[in-house]
Amino acid sequence: MAVPFAGGCMCGAVRYEVNAEPLAFMLCHCRECQYVSGGEPAAVVIVPKAAITLKQGTLKGFTSTAESGNTVTRKFCPECGTPVFSEPSANPDLGIIKAGSMDDASWLKPGAILWRSSAQPWAHIDSALPTFEKNPG
Repeated sequence: MAVPFAGGCMCGAVRYEVNAEPLAFMLCHCRECQYVSGGEPAAVVIVPKAAITLKQGTLKGFTSTAESGNTVTRKFCPECGTPVFSEPSANPDLGIIKAGSMDDASWLKPGAILWRSSAQPWAHIDSALPTFEKNPG
């Protein structure tokens, strides 16, 4: 994996760069991630928020309240709707990149499954990965 890595939206209006190694790569089955992924799970790459630079375009955000009571602001391209990243209020120093928005996500290897309790019955759950019924911790 080369740092920096980059990505953007489907229509090309939004471009970003990340200047840090990912802290984690996880598959999240929470209900909110099911909405934004169009199914499930959402493939999420955790990075230091300060390492994310928006190089082109603007993002629109939608803030929702999670089961924990914390909020998450999900940022997306206002033109094509591609989910790009999220900002969790509980961890303001972290950015959550949507792996599908990366130019090359082929090098990622999932480290855990989150929100198993919300996974659809047809979802594939890799038994080799650590699995959490909700968020860890």
